[in-house]
Formats: sequence, structure tokens, C-alpha cells
Amino acid sequence: MAASVTEVVKLRRMIADSTSTTYSDDDLEDIIEGYPVLDSEGLDPEDDSWTATYDLNAAAAQIWEEKAAAFIGLYDFNADGGSFNRSQMYEQAMKMARHYHSRKRVKTITTRPEPKLDAEELDDDDSN
Repeated sequence: MAASVTEVVKLRRMIADSTSTTYSDDDLEDIIEGYPVLDSEGLDPEDDSWTATYDLNAAAAQIWEEKAAAFIGLYDFNADGGSFNRSQMYEQAMKMARHYHSRKRVKTITTRPEPKLDAEELDDDDSN
């Protein structure tokens, strides 16, 4: 299932990207869909009845890390009596990445026996 327009708009606000110059709506949709979570009924994304639910905080953290990577080569310098601290761009992007990482949903793993056992096989196992 695809991420909704509302989720794309919200993520765009979370990453301070008011235009689609860097990230198109399709790009953001793809990133959002990389972070499926249990829905409000507790259904797993692999369940056919799952309602599309995504962790926007995890998606935002990924994008802020990408932004920080673009700033990593910037350096501070002084010119004409001014001081230019361009490294702050990297520091601020990483601060936002940490902010959204701290708000990600906790991941859980559900284990299921494979192949699934039917009731007769379960009864046979109990008798041993």
C-alpha cells in the first residue's frame, strides 16, 4: 500500500523541505514505505488485512542523515572580517536526525512456527 498524500506533506514539514527540488513526492513516498509498522489493530505489514501505517519519525531521521552527509565537506573560514561557520549545517542536520531517531517506534519481532502446525500436530507434540 502506498503512503498517503497527508503523510508525504507531513514528512516534508518534518524535514524542512517546502519544495520538491531535492525530494520529489515519489521519493518521499518510497522512503516512508521503507518504514512500515504494526497498524492500530496490531496487524503486521505482511498481514493481508493490514492498514498502511508507517513510522514517519524513522523516515525523517533517514532524510536528515542524508542532508548531513551532503554538508560533511563544508568547512569554516574567515573572509573580509566575517566568520563563516558552515560546519554548523552538518551539526544541525545531525541534531535533527538524533531528534527523530529518538522518536522512532520500537520494533518488535513476532515469531511463528513454520510450517504452521495444525491442531492434530500440536496435540501430538503435547503428548511427548
